[in-house]
Amino acid sequence: MDTMKSFKGYGKVDEHDEAAFRRKTRKRFIILSVSLVLLVALIVGVVAGTLVHRKNKSGSGEVSRSPAAAISSICSVTQYRDSCITSLTSSNSSDPERIFKFSLMVVMDSLEKIANFPNEYMNKTDDPLVKEALKVCGAVLNDAVDSLNDTVSAMNVNEGEKILSVPKINDLKTWLSTVITDEETCLEALEEANATFVEEIKLLMRNSTEFASNSGYWGNRNFPSWIGAAERRLLQASAPPKPDVTVAKDGSGDVRTLKEAVARVPKKSKTRFVIYVKAGEYVENVVLEKAYWNVMIYGDGKTATVISGSKNFVDGTPTFSTATFAVAGKGFIARDIGFKNTAGAAKHQAVALRSGSDQSVFYRCSFDAFQDTLYAHSNRQFYRECDITGTIDFIFGNSAVVFQNCNILPRQPMPNQFVTITAQGKKDPNQNTGISIQRCVMSPLDNLTAKTYLGRPWKDYSTTVIMQTNIGGFLNPLGWISWVSNVDPPSSIFYAEYQNTGPGASTSGRVRWAGYKPTLTTAQASKYTVNSFIQGPSWLPATSVTYEST
Repeated sequence: MDTMKSFKGYGKVDEHDEAAFRRKTRKRFIILSVSLVLLVALIVGVVAGTLVHRKNKSGSGEVSRSPAAAISSICSVTQYRDSCITSLTSSNSSDPERIFKFSLMVVMDSLEKIANFPNEYMNKTDDPLVKEALKVCGAVLNDAVDSLNDTVSAMNVNEGEKILSVPKINDLKTWLSTVITDEETCLEALEEANATFVEEIKLLMRNSTEFASNSGYWGNRNFPSWIGAAERRLLQASAPPKPDVTVAKDGSGDVRTLKEAVARVPKKSKTRFVIYVKAGEYVENVVLEKAYWNVMIYGDGKTATVISGSKNFVDGTPTFSTATFAVAGKGFIARDIGFKNTAGAAKHQAVALRSGSDQSVFYRCSFDAFQDTLYAHSNRQFYRECDITGTIDFIFGNSAVVFQNCNILPRQPMPNQFVTITAQGKKDPNQNTGISIQRCVMSPLDNLTAKTYLGRPWKDYSTTVIMQTNIGGFLNPLGWISWVSNVDPPSSIFYAEYQNTGPGASTSGRVRWAGYKPTLTTAQASKYTVNSFIQGPSWLPATSVTYEST
């Protein structure tokens, strides 16, 4: 292990150098994610709970609703108590919903103040990689503002409808979690580029992130309900749906490239727009930005229709921007199509697909690359009957994602490297994010001789559960590996296994981390199923994709 090198996306360095780097930066790091997701759950869990408790205790219908007392109760359990009290005092209310609405306005104001900094800092550097990192910041911060707008819009309810209903809470927590992930992604890009002014940016973001975490503590309900009947028909139909535009390299379609097809997609459409891509390899980098809603792309098979690119970190592109195909608009569906990054192992971070699409579905797709193959960046995602190949951290990100009935195929990395299947990036304890791998098959793609692990904790609250999965004999008996060599991860992580089978499934030789669970109860495991973790029943039926709810 001492001789091995690991090249994770945000700092391609030797393990010992990486440990030194982390020690140096840990003291100065301002945790971006620790504020936003907190107040959401807090207002319901603390304010409402406190008021009910007082009501029950008094035995009357009247409850003391002092704004100062309510806000003090809310802020007492946030991670940033002082900023919480300061930001909410002027709300002058003890009503949970009114305080929450006010907190969102506070976050929005802070976020808008920092959204323009990438343009301002462009003139402060001549380093092309730093400039590219600032472009990443510009993109993700704009997305963060958009996600926050979605959250604010969701507060507008019909008469008699409660903001604190379970579906709304699930949506609010998801979008607030995404705001935090977007801000964290900006910092990661700047750190990756070794930007000299990164500390200034962290200070600039401090209010935004603290207010953000203070807004995320609205009841820790974590689970799915989203694919409706129309989408289900699209995914399960034996005959493919009629396309709005057909892509064909040979000129037999409406256009020859994916980019031309994307140019025809209407913005913020509430109806499904379908793109059919005929068999062939399409060498292009495609980005479906956040304004493109409800797009479906399907091909002639995951090995017949392939979108291919080769952007990579070594050649000067931030990890976030290396994706061959990237999607951020909600409700995206891909079926029978492949995504590939051909940069190779020597080019380190090279993403095949990046998804930040809320309630997105990938059915019978393939994702082929080496390091950082599949970037499940944010929001709720579902993958069914897909093939995923890679080497280091090849399933990574901070979405709430379930992989079901997929083939997970680790491959031989460069000499002296090990293989890690997952790297989950949960930064805040109240984000409703994590990786759930269920009923999948893990087997080597090739002659795999490198030490191979199920994953490693990327952030302090990394959450990964492997359950009911067949694990081949390639796996190192330890099962998991620390981010920093010979340093156990914090006890705040949640890593677990449940009812796995195969020669690599035995947990007798696993790591002894405080945050690792070699087994779960059925009730504990149920929190990471399609029903619970991504609120599947509320949205998956509409996509027509087959799924197991439990």
